[in-house]
Amino acid sequence: MKQKLNINFFLISILLFNTLQAQDISLFNQLNGHLDYTAIGNTLNTSENNSAVDCVINTASSASLNLSSTQTIEAAYLYWAGSGSGDFNVTLNTTEITPSRTFAYTLDSSRQFFAAFADVTSLIQTERNGLYTLSNLEQIEISSAYCSTGTNFAGWAITIIYSDPALPLNQLNVYDGLESVPDNITIELNNLNVMDTNGAKIGFVAWEGDAGLAVNEVLQMNGITLSNPPLNPANNAFNGTNSFTNDSNLFNMDIDFYPIENTINVGDTTATIQLSSGQDLVMVNNIITVLNSQLPDATVAVDTIDQRCNSRQLTLEYTIGNLNSTQLLPANTPIAFYADSNLIAQAQTTNDIAINSTESNVISFTIAPSNSNTINLTIVVDDTGTGNGIITEINEINNTANTLIDFLESSAPTSLSPLTGCNFGNNEAVFNLLTALNEIDPSFDLETAVFYQSLDVLINDLGALIDPSQYINSNNITTIYFKLDAEPCYEIFSVDLEVNDCNPTIPQGFSPNEDGYNDWFNIDGLYDVFLQHELLIFNRFGTLIFKGDNDLKWDGKANYGPLRGDSLLPVGTYFYVLHLNVPNLKPRSGWVYMNY
Repeated sequence: MKQKLNINFFLISILLFNTLQAQDISLFNQLNGHLDYTAIGNTLNTSENNSAVDCVINTASSASLNLSSTQTIEAAYLYWAGSGSGDFNVTLNTTEITPSRTFAYTLDSSRQFFAAFADVTSLIQTERNGLYTLSNLEQIEISSAYCSTGTNFAGWAITIIYSDPALPLNQLNVYDGLESVPDNITIELNNLNVMDTNGAKIGFVAWEGDAGLAVNEVLQMNGITLSNPPLNPANNAFNGTNSFTNDSNLFNMDIDFYPIENTINVGDTTATIQLSSGQDLVMVNNIITVLNSQLPDATVAVDTIDQRCNSRQLTLEYTIGNLNSTQLLPANTPIAFYADSNLIAQAQTTNDIAINSTESNVISFTIAPSNSNTINLTIVVDDTGTGNGIITEINEINNTANTLIDFLESSAPTSLSPLTGCNFGNNEAVFNLLTALNEIDPSFDLETAVFYQSLDVLINDLGALIDPSQYINSNNITTIYFKLDAEPCYEIFSVDLEVNDCNPTIPQGFSPNEDGYNDWFNIDGLYDVFLQHELLIFNRFGTLIFKGDNDLKWDGKANYGPLRGDSLLPVGTYFYVLHLNVPNLKPRSGWVYMNY
C-alpha cells in the first residue's frame, strides 16, 4: 500500500461530434493470474452501411468458440449494440438474456444508439466450445435518418477471459462504457508495474466503423502508433475485423487487439493510450489490457470482534488475503490498527502468503478512555503506522477494513433488598446470596447469575464467588454484586449484607466429664458476638454460684459464694440469667441440667 491512495483506472473522453449523451469508459473489472482473453461475435448488417446499398439488418447471427483443453473459462461478458433506442431482450443460443447494464449515445436529434451488457460466464462455462447464435435482436432503427447517413448497424460480441498454466502471470483489466470517436479518447493507465513486456496487448470492441473510411483512424500508446497487419493497418483501426478469428467481414463493428510489447518498458508505472478518428463515427464499448504484472494484492477482513461488557479491551480475529494477485505477499508485511484515525496497535503477517491464499491472526488491545464510546476501527494491511506501505501491489486501494465499534456498557447497579445474617463472631455471618434472585424479574435467565465481592472485581472479571449459597462475609464486605445475562450487555445488581446480633441458642444440658464432648455450658452465638455479656448461674436454692463473661465459661464449677472451689458441683438442675448487654435485647433466663 505505497502512497498511491486513489488508484482509479479511468478514461477521459473528448466528444466533439455534436454529442448530447454518452457513458465514460471506466474500469469494470480487474483479474489477475495466468490469464489471457479471446473474443467472438458477429455483425447483423448484411453489408457495410452506406447509402449505395440496401438498408437491411438481420435479427440473428452466429460465431464459433474454440478454446484449447488447457484453457479454463474464468469470465465471459456479452455486449450487443445497434442503432435506435435499444432492444434489451435477446437470446443466446436457447437462453434468454436481459442486460445488467445498458449504455446510450445520442449523436443528434434524429439519431441515437444503444449498447447492453450481460455476464454470461456460467452459460459459456457450461456450453464451452461450439456455435453461439445471438437472436431476437429486432428493435433496430433503419429509418432514413440512419440509412441515408450510413449509421445503421447491429452486432454482438463476447469477451472470454481464460486461465492457462502455460501463461505468464498477467493483470487483465476490462473497461467499458460507450464513447464516440471522433475526435479522440485519451486513456491514462496509472499504477502499472510492468515486469515483462512479452505478450502485452490492448484490445477493444467498437461499433459502426466503416472499412472505407480511413481518415486519421489511429491507435497510439505512449505516442507510438499501433498496428496489427494485415487486418488492422496503422491508418485504419476501425475497419470491420476480428483479430482473434481473422474475420474481415464484421460490417460496422470491430473486435480487435494490438500487441504493445514495443510501446512499454519494464518498470513502467503509467501508460497513455489514444484512440482517434477524423471522419468515421466509431463508438467504443469495451477496452481490455493484458500486461505482465507479478505483484501481490493484500486485503484484510474482520472475522470476529470479542468485546466484554464494561471493558474497552477488544480481541480481534482478522484475515489477510492475497487473492487477486500474481505474486506471493511476503512475511512481515506490516498491519496498522486505528481508532478514529489514531494509531492504537501494530502487527505483521507471520508467513509468506501464496497467490489465492489467506492468513488469519488474532490481536488484543485496549482503547484509551479518551476515545468516545463509539469508534471507527480501521485495519490497514501494508501500513507501517504512518499511512505508508512497503509493498507494491496490484491494487493499492483495497488494503483497508472498517468497522464501527460500540463499547458495551451496563446500566448502574440495581439495588435489591438487604440480606440479613446472624453474627457468629467478628461481625461475620453466613448468607445464601441466591435468595437475592427471588426479587429479580423472571424474564432474566437467573441461572446465569455470577456473584462478586466488589464492583471492580465484577467489571474486570477477577474472580467470582465459588459457592454463593454459603457465603461468609468478612467484616469489611457489606455489599455483594452480581450480574445476569442481558442484551446487549449484562445487568448488574447489588445487595447489602446486614449482620445482626441474633439471640443466642442456649442448650438445656451439658456434661463436664472431660470426655471432649459438651464439657462446658456452650451457648451458640454468644461468645465473640455478645462481647459484653454476663452469665449468672444459680443452684436450686437460688444461691449465686457462678459469674461468667466472654472470657470465662462455666465448666460445672463454682467461682462465687460459699461453694466456690475446684470441684464439680453436684449433678442436677441449675438456673441461669444471661445479660446480653445489647440495646433492644432483653436478658435471657432458664434452666440447664448438668450431668456427668
